[in-house]
Amino acid sequence: MLEKLSSGLRDALRKITKAGYIDKKILDELAKDIHRTLLAGDVDMVLAQKLTKTIEERALKEKPPKGLTPKEHVIKIVYDELVKLVGKKSEIMMKPGKIMFIGLYGSGKTTSIGKISKYYQKRGLRPALIGCDIHRPAAMDQLSQLASQIHVPCHAPKGLKDPNEILKTGLEKFKKYDIIIIDASGRSALDKDLAKELKKLAEFAKPDEVLLTIPADLGQAAGEQAQGFKELVGITGIFLTKMDGTARGGGAITSCAITEAPIKFIGTGEKLDAMEVFDPDRFISRLIGFGDIQGLIEKAKEADIKKETVEKIATGKFTMNEFFDQLKSMQKMGSLKSVMGMVPGLPAKLPKDFDASKQEGKMKKWSYMIQSMTKKEKEDPQIIDASRVKRIAKGSGTTEAEVRELLKSYQQMKKMLKMFSGKRGMMSKLAKRFKGFKL
Repeated sequence: MLEKLSSGLRDALRKITKAGYIDKKILDELAKDIHRTLLAGDVDMVLAQKLTKTIEERALKEKPPKGLTPKEHVIKIVYDELVKLVGKKSEIMMKPGKIMFIGLYGSGKTTSIGKISKYYQKRGLRPALIGCDIHRPAAMDQLSQLASQIHVPCHAPKGLKDPNEILKTGLEKFKKYDIIIIDASGRSALDKDLAKELKKLAEFAKPDEVLLTIPADLGQAAGEQAQGFKELVGITGIFLTKMDGTARGGGAITSCAITEAPIKFIGTGEKLDAMEVFDPDRFISRLIGFGDIQGLIEKAKEADIKKETVEKIATGKFTMNEFFDQLKSMQKMGSLKSVMGMVPGLPAKLPKDFDASKQEGKMKKWSYMIQSMTKKEKEDPQIIDASRVKRIAKGSGTTEAEVRELLKSYQQMKKMLKMFSGKRGMMSKLAKRFKGFKL
């Protein structure tokens, strides 16, 4: 997610951590680097200029608070201003109510409905879906199929052409459910007919939340859409989709922030679990390499992973035993790539020879190989020589090359995790020190 923006910001901050001392020349370079990186991330030019000017002025005028060095103070200023840039944290509805989803064609509205349904399911609330998109071909079928996939009841009749009539019947049908999610009609553009229909539906439904889905690849144009829909039906939040496959997410996030339309969720992949609650502090923390240990702990709780295991993963102190015990649970946490992004100090990009998606696909074979290892081999894979590789391959029904590949992947992951373990890594130390401050 936003790899170029993340890499640029980390590189800029790394110069500060390596500098012998802080002077105007260093701060000028920092401001230029951040300005250039923000423009490359599709952030509005005026916004980027204003932000870098504020950072430079604050760094020159402010004295470091007690407990922070001048370098750490500069990095904290950058952090603070970036958090302000992407908007305020918005509350998520966690009580029974109605949510109306709106958005244009191709925005990812139906998939987002599936994601948020799973989100509420995991938190013990019972969602139900009502399909009111009477215009898009196969919209009702798509919603019904999605509902069936996640075991959620759905009212999406094909014969009716009055969305208000469909809604009335659906609300009566699902009055015992906690979260009623309404899929409103979309269009290729926000025209008068759509505006009239959405206003009428919103007046009838009286939703507690109106969520607008916007694809992140729109970049700065996302702000125009957010403003248009906000004026039309008073949206309470934005679900930003396609954040995983675009470099323009920075522009989309900041342009929505300008309109004061709060981003509540971001879609980080195609799978129904690939969704996050948008938290500006944690988002920026991950972006600049501070990680998101809180997010990692939350994902671990959902996957029933013990806290001790998370701590071992986050410090690189895990053997092949933990690796095996948590393989399936780790998969529930999401992609390895997204999990690694939550760990302080890891690079914005994984090494070229570490293909996380391929590793995930091989986990089943890995488990067979690890089961074929002795207790000593699991505790210390370094002792596995050629003869042991041959025995493990034979016992697991795999090839020697596949066993060596497992050992290589294990070592690669351990090596990466060591980059942020213990006292190593300036960014990790800074992340820990900032915990005591209200960022």
